[in-house]
Amino acid sequence: MAAQESDGRVHLAEVLGALSLATDLGMGQPLGHAIRCCMIATGLAEELGLPAAARSEVFQVALLRYIGCTADAFEVAQVAGGEVALAVAVAPFVMGEPEQERQAAGTGDVTEARAAAMRAHCEAAGLLAARLRLGAGTVGALRHSFERWDGAGYPAGLSGTEIPQAIRIAVVARDVELWARRGGMTVALDVTRVRRGNAYDPTVVDAFRAVGESLLRVADAGWPAMLAAEPAPTLIPVQRLDGMLEVLADFADAKLPAALGHSRSVARLAEGAAGELGLGPAAVTQARRAGLVQDLGRVAVSNRVWETPGPLSWEAQEKVHLHPYLSEQVLLRTPKLRPLAGLAGAHHERLDVSGYYWIQQVMDVDQARQAVEREADVIVAQGGEAGGHSGFVGTMTLVPQVVDVAAGTPVVAAGGIASVEDSRPRSLLGPMAWRWAPDFSPRGKCRSVRRGRT
Repeated sequence: MAAQESDGRVHLAEVLGALSLATDLGMGQPLGHAIRCCMIATGLAEELGLPAAARSEVFQVALLRYIGCTADAFEVAQVAGGEVALAVAVAPFVMGEPEQERQAAGTGDVTEARAAAMRAHCEAAGLLAARLRLGAGTVGALRHSFERWDGAGYPAGLSGTEIPQAIRIAVVARDVELWARRGGMTVALDVTRVRRGNAYDPTVVDAFRAVGESLLRVADAGWPAMLAAEPAPTLIPVQRLDGMLEVLADFADAKLPAALGHSRSVARLAEGAAGELGLGPAAVTQARRAGLVQDLGRVAVSNRVWETPGPLSWEAQEKVHLHPYLSEQVLLRTPKLRPLAGLAGAHHERLDVSGYYWIQQVMDVDQARQAVEREADVIVAQGGEAGGHSGFVGTMTLVPQVVDVAAGTPVVAAGGIASVEDSRPRSLLGPMAWRWAPDFSPRGKCRSVRRGRT
C-alpha cells in the first residue's frame, strides 16, 4: 500500500466509488448500479449545459444518493421484515404512484413509516457527506434525496426549482437505469413520459429523451470510465484517507444499533496487535484500515437475519457467511483500496480452519499467487470483460495463467463466457480448472462452492 501512496494523494472519486458500491449492496442492487446512475446523471448534466462545478455536484450526488440507506434499516426491518428485499421490490416505484409502491411492497398503508424512513435516510446522507468534506451543494442535495417535482416528496415537500438541481437529475438517472435494466430503453422512455412534470423535472426528462440511448451504452463502461467522467477530478491528501474510511465504517455499522462503533474498535485492536507483533508501519496502517472496512458486506444481509434470536437456519447462515466475500468485492473494485481486500475477505477465518470459507477474486497472476499464499478456498479469475470491467487481462488468457499457479486450488472463470461453445476451450484445462456457471451470482457462490468441494 505504501507504494500506492508515494505521491501522497488519493483520488476522491475512488473512495466515493467504493462507498457507492456498498450502497448497492445495502439496496440489493448489483454492484456498479450507482456507478451507472452516476454516468447517466453526469451525461444528462452535460446535455443540459451545466458548468463544471454543477456537474461535479451531480456526479457526487448520483454516486452517493443512497448513503443513508443503513440509517433506517433497523426500523424498516421491524415494519416490513426483510428490508433489503423490500428495497429491491419498491425501487422502480419509489418515485412513481404511491399505490404502485404499496403493491410492490406487499404491505398495507405505511405512509407514516415510509416518510420517517426517508427523512432518516436523508439526514444520515447529509451527515455522512459532510464528514467526507464534500461541498455544500452536494451535502444540501443529499439532504433532499426523495423530493418530487410536484411537491409530494420527502423530506421537505419541495417542488419545482426549489429542489436542488443535482437531485432532480439523479432521481431521473437512477430510475431510468432501473427501468432500462428491467425492460429496455422503450420502457425507460415510457416511465419518463408518465412521470414528466410529476416526480421528474421536465427539462431533465427532455434531455434524457434526446441522448438517453447513448448514455445507457456509456454507463456500462465501468470503473475507469466513471473516473474519466468526473467533471473536476479531485486529489486529496492521503492523510485524509483514514477519516474517509471511518465514514465507510460508520455506514456499515449503522445497519445494526448494537454494532455502532464496532468497526472503529476492530481497527484500533488490529492496529495495536500489529504493533505488538512488531510489524512494520505499512502493515500496521494496512491492519487498521482493513479493520475499518471489513464489515462493508454486512449491509447486504437483512437485519431480519442479524437480529434472529437463537441459532440461525441453514439459509440464514449461508447469507451471513457471504458478507466477508462481499466486503472483498467492494474493495477489489477500488484500485486504491484493493490491498485491503484480502484481509477483509478473510476476517472470519480461524487458525483451526473452522471459519467462513474464503473466495478470492484475482485479476492477474501476482494476485493469484497471493491468494494461494493466503490459502484461499476458491480463486475466481476475473477477466477484463467480466461484470464491473475491473480485470486487466482477457478471461481466456488469464484463466490458464491462474491455473498454473493455483497449486490445486479450484479456479472459477468469471467473465467472457457467453455460451457453452465459449466454454469448450476451458475444458482442456481439466476438471479442477473451471466450473460452468452462467449465473454465478454471489448467492450461487455461497450455495455451490464450499470448503473442500466444487
